[in-house]
Amino acid sequence: MLDGVTIDIPQGMVCSIVGPSGAGKTTLLQILGTLDRPDSGSVEFDGEDVLRLKGKALARWRNHNVGFVLQFHQLLPEFTLLENVMMPALIGGESRSKAEKRAKQLIDYLGLMDRREHRPAQLSGGECQRAAVARALVNSPRVVLADEPSGSLDTHNREELHRLFFDLRRDLGQTFVIVTHDMSLAQDTDLIIRLRDGIIVDDVHDDKIKDKG
Repeated sequence: MLDGVTIDIPQGMVCSIVGPSGAGKTTLLQILGTLDRPDSGSVEFDGEDVLRLKGKALARWRNHNVGFVLQFHQLLPEFTLLENVMMPALIGGESRSKAEKRAKQLIDYLGLMDRREHRPAQLSGGECQRAAVARALVNSPRVVLADEPSGSLDTHNREELHRLFFDLRRDLGQTFVIVTHDMSLAQDTDLIIRLRDGIIVDDVHDDKIKDKG
């Protein structure tokens, strides 16, 4: 349960949400992604309260504006890496040719081009998570919400994924909101939001993080 939570995340920021288990981190992420509705309050993108949308209109808005990366990649096992990355674009009504072109651009950027016809069972954990990032980006969303995205990875793949987030911010201006227990990642972000018992107990911006570093 969240209580009086208010946050403002500018475009191009990498924001982390930290706190103990049960603090409300995932709940906050689900509300930001319009997967859940708060009892009161609003979720505003560019001044628009998107929770005024309902049903198919809200689903369509979410498909085009929000990308999701979860702890376990959730790739569909019967589809290739390329097909998995294309899926949100196809669901959003994009033509197959345009969806494939965009997916291949992202797959190439992420260094997975030679793996594009492999299915998830044929990929490493790190490759699956990079594919999940590509899938989240295929519709050029305004924000990517990530829930413990590196929690299932070993140290090497975790560090690679973390670098990728900042590369994408640099190269694409991508906004990320990341729920994490990994303080090494959180310390590198532009804004750390600390939750406890559904309340924001602290928010630390980049200059203060560096001062503490």
